[in-house]
Amino acid sequence: MEERLFLRAVKGGKNTKIITLNGKKMTKIPSTIGNLPGLKVLNLQKNLVSKVCSELSTLTQLTVLNLGNNLLEEVPEEVKYLTSLKNLHLFGNRINRFASGACDGLKNLILLNLNNNQLTYIPKEVSRLESLEYLTINHNQLTSIPRELCFLKNLSELQLNYNQLICIPEEIKFLKRLQKLFLARNNIEVLPEFQHLKLKEFYCEGNPLFLKEPVSAVKQLDVLSLQVTPESLTQASK
Repeated sequence: MEERLFLRAVKGGKNTKIITLNGKKMTKIPSTIGNLPGLKVLNLQKNLVSKVCSELSTLTQLTVLNLGNNLLEEVPEEVKYLTSLKNLHLFGNRINRFASGACDGLKNLILLNLNNNQLTYIPKEVSRLESLEYLTINHNQLTSIPRELCFLKNLSELQLNYNQLICIPEEIKFLKRLQKLFLARNNIEVLPEFQHLKLKEFYCEGNPLFLKEPVSAVKQLDVLSLQVTPESLTQASK
C-alpha cells in the first residue's frame, strides 16, 4: 500500500519537492523515498510508522520532516544525515530516547518539536544543534535538563511544560537570546536567578515553588517587647 501511495504522490519524478501523506495508515516509509534526492518537505503525520527506512538519510535537501503522531520509539539516527533540515516534528509518538549520533549533523535545525512523548532525559549532544531557535518538549517525563542545553546560543523559545523537572541549571543564564520560557506543571521548588535574561514571556504556574503556603504574619500578642526601661538596664548590668 505504501508503495502505491508514494507513486501517486510523486508526480514530478525525481524533481518532486513536497510529499504529504497524512492519515493514510502507513506502517513504513517505502525505500523508494531514496529516489527523490531533491525532496524538500515530507509530511507523514498521523500514520503508523514505528521505524524509518535507511534511505531517508539520502534526503540531504530536505528542510521539513513531519513524523508527528506515529509510533516511533526513538529520535532516529538517520536524521543526522539530513544536513539541510530546518524543522523536525516528532510530536505524539512513543519516543523515550535519542538514537546514538542523532544530533550530529543537524547544524541547520531551527525547530525541534518533541511534545507528547515519553522522554525521561535529553542527551548532552543536544548542544550540537547550534542553529536551534525553538525547542518544545511539553508533556514528557523529563526530571532534569542537561547544562549543555544552555549553550544553544540561538535559542529563543524553550517549552518544558508538563514534565517532572525538579530544578533548572544555573547555566540557563547563558541563553542570551531566550525570550520565551515555559516551565508550567513541573516539580520545581527553586529557580535560578534570571536577571541576565531578557524574557518577554515566562510561565511557571503549577510548581511547588508557587504552591507553598505563605508564612502567616506574627500576631501582635506574640511579639516580645523590646522597650528599654531603667529596671531592665539595672538587671542587665548585674
